[in-house]
Amino acid sequence: MAKELDRQRVRMLVSDVMASYAKEKFILPHEQCPLPDRDVIIDLSKKLRQLLFPGYFNRNACRGEIMEYHIGELSVNIHEVLTEQLVFALSLQAHLENEGKNLCKSTDINKKASDISYRFLEKIPEIRAYLSSDVEAAYLGDPAASGKDEIIFSYPGILAISIHRLAHELHLLKVPLIPRILSEYAHSVSGIDIHPGAVIGKHFFIDHGTGVVIGETTIIGNNVKIYQGVTLGALSTRGGQALSGVKRHPTIEDNVTIYSGSSILGGETIIGKGSIIGSNAFITKSVEPGTKVSIKIPELVYKGNSTKEKE
Repeated sequence: MAKELDRQRVRMLVSDVMASYAKEKFILPHEQCPLPDRDVIIDLSKKLRQLLFPGYFNRNACRGEIMEYHIGELSVNIHEVLTEQLVFALSLQAHLENEGKNLCKSTDINKKASDISYRFLEKIPEIRAYLSSDVEAAYLGDPAASGKDEIIFSYPGILAISIHRLAHELHLLKVPLIPRILSEYAHSVSGIDIHPGAVIGKHFFIDHGTGVVIGETTIIGNNVKIYQGVTLGALSTRGGQALSGVKRHPTIEDNVTIYSGSSILGGETIIGKGSIIGSNAFITKSVEPGTKVSIKIPELVYKGNSTKEKE
């Protein structure tokens, strides 16, 4: 009797869940096209970091006599895995754009995925040049750093910008889904949220990093330093999808420093070259080059054990 009741409860559960699938169709998986695998993409990001920083995340790569072999083997593996995930992402995109016609894994999509994968990997030397400047910026900008090895191994800002520079190249290649999966993975482990669409120049340093948000249409110049809790965001997103593609986030010019807790908002907002933005500033208008912006220090009142107030 107990087993029969269990079976009945399971049948009812399945029936209710299936009914919810019929009702909430927009969050169903797509029957015709396999989805990209988030875990595989996260693992791919770790392999790409081995390619970016040989020897740091795989000891064998730093041995000179096998480095060329290792890099070749790693590159082939990355190309194969990335191509497969690109096929899934591009197939799903084609499926949705063609009103459900089954275009999954077509010959054209397979060729396109392979080509994109190669074009992406061909950008690795350029990405490494940018990351080298980012590591240098972190070392020069942080007296607490014991060396560049420590920065590469442990700094959340370097993890976040490393994955961002990879995701941004995929974004430029118009790859769906995968760039955002990469960026949100970096967000989850570093506390730093950078949209793949953001354009970031060389010699970029995020100090501490927790709570930093950099929106999709942000443009950041060279030699920029920002601290924890900084938001480079939009003034309002109430327009929803109607704002897609519109410049909603600020432009930060070269040699700017932005201290902790500051919010700089709006697509027309430009922070001029060489400016310094103090902590907790809230800025929605452009700032001229060379400007120092700070909030007036509030009055502090100290009270001791006696009834007399101390100023």
